[in-house]
Amino acid sequence: MVRLTTNRLERVDVAAELFAEERVLVVERARRHDDDHLVRFEGVAGRNAAEELKGLELSADPIDDPDELWVHDLIASTVVDQSGVERGQVVEVLANPASDLLVLESGALVPARFVVSMAEGRIDVDVPDGLFDL
Repeated sequence: MVRLTTNRLERVDVAAELFAEERVLVVERARRHDDDHLVRFEGVAGRNAAEELKGLELSADPIDDPDELWVHDLIASTVVDQSGVERGQVVEVLANPASDLLVLESGALVPARFVVSMAEGRIDVDVPDGLFDL
């Protein structure tokens, strides 16, 4: 069983590569099972071999998608509103069903859906009036 911590389902596509410590695991096949995925990896034959992988944290190479917001790019970036006012740096990104939330050093929360552009170290947002009023 593999539990994804991403919304990118291509992580378990056939031939996708996942890394467990120094081992490369190639997806042979996968299917959804409740909130997880049943994944068979190439070269992992039988239940005993699969059990040896239990509890390992898997990772993957970064996905090159310029239209996607990536947490590692958001953290420490300065949020600037539509009036050009700097509102602070992002210190955390909270997962939220409606929209992920950028947590600013001031404690302000900015829904990620208000992000209109990003450049290195800067996030431009178009937010409703009053969002930053405490």
